[in-house]
Amino acid sequence: MKRILRAASPVQPIAAVVTVALILFAAACGGAPEDTEPAPLVGSSVGADLYQSNCASCHGADLQGTDKGPSHLSIVYEPNHHGDDAFRSAILNGARQHHWNFGDMAAITGLDNDEIDDIISYVRAEQERQGFDQ
Repeated sequence: MKRILRAASPVQPIAAVVTVALILFAAACGGAPEDTEPAPLVGSSVGADLYQSNCASCHGADLQGTDKGPSHLSIVYEPNHHGDDAFRSAILNGARQHHWNFGDMAAITGLDNDEIDDIISYVRAEQERQGFDQ
């Protein structure tokens, strides 16, 4: 009796590759142990440092203001009243006094756009964490 050899179906190798890929993907998706702390956000640390060195002398290390500038926790600075673009403009161009009696804010020089975004992200995170003063 003569045996006839058939070529393997092209579907078989593809199915094998897909199966291996799915097994590897499933193994990689395993969660971390539940007691593992999430890594801190890099931007928040950078933003906090930039805020402390560029903003805190007037707006307070705790964002609650000083005798030189208002609290960033005031409801006036909530995102629907003073959005991120208002913060960005004040940092880049300074701001005329309009809510407070602290005088005009001078522009803050030496910061690039990413650093400004880090500061704004830090302020927004702190506003969310601490809440706004009414």
